[in-house]
Amino acid sequence: MSSTYRLAAQPSFWRSLDLRDWVYALFVLVVCAGAFYQYDHFMDVYEEAILAGSALSLVALGWFWKPWRWYFPLSGVTSLLAIQVYEHDLARAQSAFLLKYILSSQSSIMWMCTLFVLATGVYWAGLLTRSATLQRMGSGLTWAACVMGLAGLGTRWYESYLIGADVGHIPVSNLYEVFVLFCLVTALMYLYYEAKFAARQMGAFVLLIISAAVAFIVWYAFDRQAHEIQPLIPALQSWWMKIHVPANFVGYGAFAIAAMLGAAELMVMRGWLAGKLPPMEVMDEVMYKVIAVGFLFFTIATVLGAMWAADAWGGYWSWDPKETWALIVWLNYAAWLHMRLVKGWRGAPLAWWAVVGLFITTFAFIGVNMFLSGLHSYGGL
Repeated sequence: MSSTYRLAAQPSFWRSLDLRDWVYALFVLVVCAGAFYQYDHFMDVYEEAILAGSALSLVALGWFWKPWRWYFPLSGVTSLLAIQVYEHDLARAQSAFLLKYILSSQSSIMWMCTLFVLATGVYWAGLLTRSATLQRMGSGLTWAACVMGLAGLGTRWYESYLIGADVGHIPVSNLYEVFVLFCLVTALMYLYYEAKFAARQMGAFVLLIISAAVAFIVWYAFDRQAHEIQPLIPALQSWWMKIHVPANFVGYGAFAIAAMLGAAELMVMRGWLAGKLPPMEVMDEVMYKVIAVGFLFFTIATVLGAMWAADAWGGYWSWDPKETWALIVWLNYAAWLHMRLVKGWRGAPLAWWAVVGLFITTFAFIGVNMFLSGLHSYGGL
């Protein structure tokens, strides 16, 4: 009887949605409809399908993860404000105060970098002093960094079209842009699991890998002037890039989180930071969940990459170094999940494996481009 009552008392998915969910869904659909109305003449049928799929995905994400309902609109409004201030003139980035110091893509991304570094310091201060207030501040700074990062990417997309219609492209085409994407994806995934497991202490470790990426972004921008928007090379002039690259970086971000949690877990095993980090069982469970999600998206990205290769080069697989190392990464995490789910491994072996997996993934992402030549050599430093 009690079991029947509990089942009956649980509302259906549709009944669980409130007015704010529907307002958010309407907002997303109106924005996407406006984008279709204004830019349809630039799109082919595949890009129209991507826009429709993106709208549905954003609605579903907002319904699944409630903070997304305010995060995505706030980021979008910030980017739209920048677009309005530009007044269709790219030169205003150097003369308009809001653009020069806050809202241009470069300014927004530098604010993102600053906020991530501040969040890292505050998370560590909260961890070491066991201050719940400082940990909440770390979360707030991370959210603020994510808002500025996504707004910056949206503004950068618009800026590329101000340079020229033939230059305009989604900002996921070079190392500078994808490192920004990596920071965003990693931080957002972390914030989800932070809230789900009520374990803000994990932020001290996860934000370290994001701050490392921030250091690369800053160096790459100022030493190599990588923040300057360049036309796409022919190999990247494809709608496949719009879905392959983001899917890949969900995987990369997830694997990075798992590695940092593995390092935290190993420290607890040695008695370091004992009592200050979440229980090992919690970190172990989060590590498993992020690797499972990352593996799913990395698999999708690999399949999409093979389809893109067939479209561009006439074959699904050519054993190019990038493809070979992508397969190595896939096999590495497939084996990790097998050992966890089938063999029942827990603790130190999987923690070490997750840490080593980050080095394998990093070489597949950057090292291949630096040290090996192949069809993907256009992605070098």
